[in-house]
Amino acid sequence: MKIGFLQFKPEFGKVKENISKIENMVFEKDFDLLVLPELSNSGYLFVSKEELEEYSERASDGIFCSSLLKICSQKKCYIAAGFCERAEEDETLYYNSSILACPESRYSLYRKIHLFYEESNFFTPGNLKYKVEKITGERFGEAYVGMMICLDWLFPEAARTLALQGAQIIAHPSNLVMPYCQKAMYARAVENGVFTITANRIGEDVNHGKEVTFTGESVMLNPRGKYLARGTKDTEELIIVDINPADADDKFINEYNHLFNDRRKDFYSIN
Repeated sequence: MKIGFLQFKPEFGKVKENISKIENMVFEKDFDLLVLPELSNSGYLFVSKEELEEYSERASDGIFCSSLLKICSQKKCYIAAGFCERAEEDETLYYNSSILACPESRYSLYRKIHLFYEESNFFTPGNLKYKVEKITGERFGEAYVGMMICLDWLFPEAARTLALQGAQIIAHPSNLVMPYCQKAMYARAVENGVFTITANRIGEDVNHGKEVTFTGESVMLNPRGKYLARGTKDTEELIIVDINPADADDKFINEYNHLFNDRRKDFYSIN
């Protein structure tokens, strides 16, 4: 199975240009599952609700999501990408969301649960539970994918919930500004025995006197904590690696110890 990340710089408010960049970067590439950064359609640094209204879209018919579905249909692949979502059920609500676009013109959604810093001034905290989707392809048969977004990395319960549901691969669209996540994903991969794909963005967003700089260095790890790929700090790039998703099904770390069976839930108090 060919998995990868697309690390690039979404231009704030330039949705069509961002779509064109994605299309051009993936056009001649061969992959089964690709992960794009958080808020790939809109850029990150919002300063008003008017901007949210202008640059958000519904998953069912928005230009960005529709373009991803078209790519997936043409290339028989899957793409997980962050986008600024206007809720179908209430168009006054906006979510920092991730779509898993599928080749058969269907999709699934995750809405970011753990909002970072001033995101809570604009986005509604996610209301969809972590879930795992089965994906299929001629090359790899089947695989099980879960999504989380950016700051979710800081809460081990997020990745653990997906792993306990059977996720073999965690797709992790991100706009990282702190220097910790790329190292912390080692722990998320090892403690859950899963592949992780963290797709970060590069560059800066500058908007009405505010500025934020992103750290790049997107990473992919295998279930034993091996870094399969790492992006640069400041280069737009698409990196693809070959994996066997079934490697994530072996939760034994030796002949005696099992990541999940050895849990002593009667001694844990996590609430």
